[in-house]
Amino acid sequence: MVRNRDALLGALKETASQTAGPYVHIGCTPNAAGIAGVYPEDLGARMIVGDAAGARITIRGAVIDGGGAVLRDAMVEIWQADAAGLFNSPEETRGAADPAFTGWGRSASDMHGGDFVFHTIRPGAVRLRDGRMQAPHVTLWVVARGINIGLQTRMYFPEDADAHRSDPALGRIEHRDRVATLIALPDGPGAYRFDIRLQGPGETVFFDI
Repeated sequence: MVRNRDALLGALKETASQTAGPYVHIGCTPNAAGIAGVYPEDLGARMIVGDAAGARITIRGAVIDGGGAVLRDAMVEIWQADAAGLFNSPEETRGAADPAFTGWGRSASDMHGGDFVFHTIRPGAVRLRDGRMQAPHVTLWVVARGINIGLQTRMYFPEDADAHRSDPALGRIEHRDRVATLIALPDGPGAYRFDIRLQGPGETVFFDI
C-alpha cells in the first residue's frame, strides 16, 4: 500500500512554470490586439463605470527589460482602493466601496510605443486591520514573454512623501535608495508616469506575494 502511494506521489509532479508567451494580448485583450467581436471591450479596460467619487487620474508607463528595451507584448493589471480607501471586494469589511468604481483594470502594452495606460481614480489611504495606515497606492501585476510568474509591485504618489515615511510596505525595503523605484513621476495635470524596470540599474522593487 505504501509502495503504491509513493509511486503516485512521484508521478504527480508540479506543473512547470511557463512564460506568458507572445500571445497574451490575443487571449486577454483581444480588442487591443485588433481582434474584434470577442468582447464589446476588453475586460478591465474601464474602471470608472459611473459617477465615481474622487479625482480622475491617468497612469501611464512601460515595462522595460534589463537591456533597456521596452516590452511591447507585456500586460499589466492594477488593483486599488477607491477614493475613500475601500476595495470593491466581498472581503472588504470596513464599509461599502464606491459602486461606480471597479478598482481593477487591465491594459496591454501598446504594440507601437510600448505604453500601458489606466484611467482611474486617485486612491485613498488604506487602513490595515491592526490600525496602521498605508499611503495611497495602486498594486500592479505584470506578465510578458520571458516572465515565468507574474510580478507584483506597487506605485505610490509623489505628493504623499509624509505618508510614505510611515507606510508599512515601504518601511520593509532594506535598501532605502530603492524606495524611489515605487514612486510615480508627475506627467501633467492629473497624470503620472510609472515605468517598471525588470532588471539592471533602477530595477523596480517587486513583492513576493
